[in-house]
Amino acid sequence: MLTREEAWNLLREYNKEPFHLRHALTVEGIMRYFAKELGYADEVEYWGIVGLLHDLDFEKFPEQHCVKSQELMRQHGVDESIIRATASHGWGLSEANIKPEHQMEKVLFAIDELSGLIGAAALMRPSKSVQDMELKSLKKKFKDKKFAAGCSRDVIKTGAEELGWELDELLEKTMVAMRVDEEAINTACEAL
Repeated sequence: MLTREEAWNLLREYNKEPFHLRHALTVEGIMRYFAKELGYADEVEYWGIVGLLHDLDFEKFPEQHCVKSQELMRQHGVDESIIRATASHGWGLSEANIKPEHQMEKVLFAIDELSGLIGAAALMRPSKSVQDMELKSLKKKFKDKKFAAGCSRDVIKTGAEELGWELDELLEKTMVAMRVDEEAINTACEAL
């Protein structure tokens, strides 16, 4: 199994933009949070690595997203379960079209777009932070189709449905998850 350091080095090989690296770190943190919350505490590292590598190919190969990443990971000897899990977040959106089946894959699918929406909403706040964000405020941004227009509300809704959660539950839990590592991620990104 890939170590976290090996996963980070692999990510850095194909990603240089601070935006993409911040997103990877954010999704990693959210995945780690949900692993603990959903009873997979013994798989926290695995869930985190999947979150970290989920967009491995996006910066250099956006047109082949979730397809090229499989090839790149295989070249680096990455475990097939990680390859499948990372590619499943592109279900219905990429040529890979791998349906999320495991709870972890469903979480990744649901929170990927949502983390971008929450991050954008946080930047609009005077604090520039998710720490003081409330669900009501996030729901307002979610309903505004012009705000963070690149974040697919349909994917987020489908993700909640796949998990068997109400949309509000997914929004709230993801917002809480993002609070946990926000300071550490900010510090890591300043060092990039």
